[in-house]
Amino acid sequence: MASVFEEKNISKAIMRVGLPAMLGQLTTLIYNIADTFFVSLTKEPATIAAVTLCAPILLIIMSIACIFGMGGSSVIARLLGKEQKEEAGTTMNFCVYAMAIAGIITLVLGLTFLHLLAKVAGADADNIAYTCDYLKYIFIGAPFIMLANGFVHLFRSVGLIKESTIGLMLGNVINIVLDYVFIAMAGWGTAGAALATSLGFVCATIYYIACMIREEYKGNPLVPLAPKHFLPNAKMIRNVVSIGIPGALITVLMSVSNIVLNNYISIYGSNAVASYGIAYKLDMIPILLSVGLSQGVTPLVGYYYGKNEKKRMSDIVKYTILYGILMGAIFTVVFVLFGKPLAAIFLQDSVLIEQTAYFLKILCLSAPMLGVINMMTSYFQALGKAIKSLIITVLRNVALFIPGVILLNYFWKLNGVIVAQPVVETVLTIICIFMYIKDINSNND
Repeated sequence: MASVFEEKNISKAIMRVGLPAMLGQLTTLIYNIADTFFVSLTKEPATIAAVTLCAPILLIIMSIACIFGMGGSSVIARLLGKEQKEEAGTTMNFCVYAMAIAGIITLVLGLTFLHLLAKVAGADADNIAYTCDYLKYIFIGAPFIMLANGFVHLFRSVGLIKESTIGLMLGNVINIVLDYVFIAMAGWGTAGAALATSLGFVCATIYYIACMIREEYKGNPLVPLAPKHFLPNAKMIRNVVSIGIPGALITVLMSVSNIVLNNYISIYGSNAVASYGIAYKLDMIPILLSVGLSQGVTPLVGYYYGKNEKKRMSDIVKYTILYGILMGAIFTVVFVLFGKPLAAIFLQDSVLIEQTAYFLKILCLSAPMLGVINMMTSYFQALGKAIKSLIITVLRNVALFIPGVILLNYFWKLNGVIVAQPVVETVLTIICIFMYIKDINSNND
């Protein structure tokens, strides 16, 4: 089969990179839902709240991997478009070792400031113990969490799309199996959920490293693993980090906005946090599928930008946006119609089920808009225009979202806090469209 970069049919090219990435994101979502499901078997809202509160911390750990995973991916794809294979391989090698070092540093700092981080995340007297139990094992697995997440992006950039997806799915499937063993059978609660997560990433990392060893043995110059290839220079580091840090800030700011949101929701008690946590996990289905689609096509966009094939690059972006909007619209209809049965999978209390279904109906209203927002974020990353990508994220998670939560909470209390997401993303979609039109016009000048 021809390389995906040589695929002539645009829809086929998008599907070849987009579907595996979406499948990988879907398994990530399934393990997240599995965490919540198995923890919910304790019938203790405080444990569900603890898992919800820890989610932003886990995202921050993953975001550090984005510095070298997403940053390296963008640089590598553009280098391949320019047929600079040796430089691409050296960049790959540097990113792998940088992620490993960053993971070890995060492990040490996380365990040192464990209790403080739990409090910052919004833990209270009811769930502080559960929150610390979860975070401890997450930080122990931090090096593997970073490596596994970074490898996903790096493998896609060099055309190892199947291997990228297999590694992601392998880690998630192992996580789900261990969730059952550690939570349902052993009764370890939130600690078991976190341990399962970390061990899943350990297995994924081992698989990715094995793939790199195999490719290096076959003579593939794009994926060298041996330390002798660790030859970073100032320009390489600057190119990776200049894209990677804004890319990482995207996830960090998302985590910050979630922490702010969780703190406001916690004003209304653990039941409200639990209801929102489950509604948000369900709403993550269209969110992560949209992210997978847009991130999957990012190497294609970067490759054709590097080859100066602007028309093909533009067509890929437009088709991807269209597919994203249609997918989001389908999920909105499903969640509006079947919110209660979906909530009942995780909850037994009729009041909580009703509240969760209501939250889900509000959150899902923004699903069609994700096709525009996520693709624009990936588009600017692929082109190396990280500042524009960062602007979208700052608007989404800080400049618009945090004031929106505060203001809407003031007027409509809990309802206002929940409705902040669709309100903000409606405004942001309009802004993204204008940013894209302006960028296209400037490229054609």
